[in-house]
Amino acid sequence: MTKNATRHLLAAPFCLLSLAQAHAQSTAADQSAAPETWAIHGQFTNVTQGHNRFASPYQGQNSLDAAGRTEETSDITLYAGVRLPGGTELWLNPEIDQGFGLSNTVGMAGFPSGEAYKVGANTPYLRLPRAFLRHTFALGGQQEAVEAAPNQLGGVRAQDNVVLTAGKFSVTDVFDTNSYAHDPRGDFLNWSLIDAGAFDYAADAWGFTYGAALEWNQGSRTARAGVFQLSAEPNGKIIRPKFNQVMLVAELEQRYQWDGHGGKVKLLGFANHASMARYADAVRQAAASVPNVPDVAGVRRTAWRTGMAVNVEQELTADVGLFARASMNDGAKEAYEFTEINRSLSGGVAIKGAAWGRPDDTVGVAAVVNGLSGDARAYFAQGGMGILIGDGGLRYGTEKVMEAYYAARLGKQLSLTLDLQEASNPAYNRSRGPVHLLAARVHAEF
Repeated sequence: MTKNATRHLLAAPFCLLSLAQAHAQSTAADQSAAPETWAIHGQFTNVTQGHNRFASPYQGQNSLDAAGRTEETSDITLYAGVRLPGGTELWLNPEIDQGFGLSNTVGMAGFPSGEAYKVGANTPYLRLPRAFLRHTFALGGQQEAVEAAPNQLGGVRAQDNVVLTAGKFSVTDVFDTNSYAHDPRGDFLNWSLIDAGAFDYAADAWGFTYGAALEWNQGSRTARAGVFQLSAEPNGKIIRPKFNQVMLVAELEQRYQWDGHGGKVKLLGFANHASMARYADAVRQAAASVPNVPDVAGVRRTAWRTGMAVNVEQELTADVGLFARASMNDGAKEAYEFTEINRSLSGGVAIKGAAWGRPDDTVGVAAVVNGLSGDARAYFAQGGMGILIGDGGLRYGTEKVMEAYYAARLGKQLSLTLDLQEASNPAYNRSRGPVHLLAARVHAEF
């Protein structure tokens, strides 16, 4: 990336800020009086992340570089929304991306940066990750305020409602959300902490797809269901309409009060229908060939792959919150979109800085343990390659990651985060690691 390109990329969010400042100021006073008819928000995030040299007697095509690496990613997003006749919201999110994840975003099943996509580039490039419609059908109940935010127009709505979202967006915009661990631009970075590790959700290589989701909100409960387009082949860059390549997903949410503090429990289930391989078939085919390295590409056939996740968040005080997730999937078949995790358990705490006079700062500490099925272990032990992992061999151990961050608010629209991670058995390999990772994140928004 040239110095001029970097300068323009860093300057862009502040140019966007100037353009939208007048709208932000004019709507702030009138927000309670009338619903927003349109809005423009924006964000800029840069993550610079590196890791030390670590023990590694061997490495393969999808290994984290044992010599140590430092990479950076940058993205600028514009959130442009308008309220159409009838109350339907239309949102477009053009985005400019640049940079690479460590080792080109391979080497750990729980990859250490949620800001790193599976596609990297030295020069900035433009894409449209979200273009969707949202309509809310009122069912009754009291009116509640809707806060103005990116991809959400300010106003009021009935507490009991049905929300339909359709178009191009991320499955995790609607499903598996968590107040304390879900946003790599503001809280944790590790993939298997910000999402349920075994939730193999439909997505292109950037994490987005086409589909529709329906949410029914009634009192303290919400039921969600959705259908989304899977890639034409695992980890595909382009999503093409293919009606036999779909994900079905449903989620039940129960909200409650415990000792005066809010909490949520969510139960999610999903089923992917696509042409995918069984690990055992790939291993069996390799046994009759030379060299006997298994390859999933040659044994794919139409099948279902299912999984589930439990997601909990609990406020302990106004400044302290806990979260936990547990997830598992059908480990007999290859990972299709997300990453090679067949079971995962994560949990952590987020603490606001009021106790030390920094109420807008946040400290987060969490840990996650990821595991592979027996069939997946056999496949990778014989040199098989996956979406994110493949050392050419495997001395299996669960992948364990600990992460801690401090996010300092430097102003209303700017924050700086220092993030530390330690990964034991990266890519489930006891022969490699541990790996110590350090990241700095700059985030600006309006």
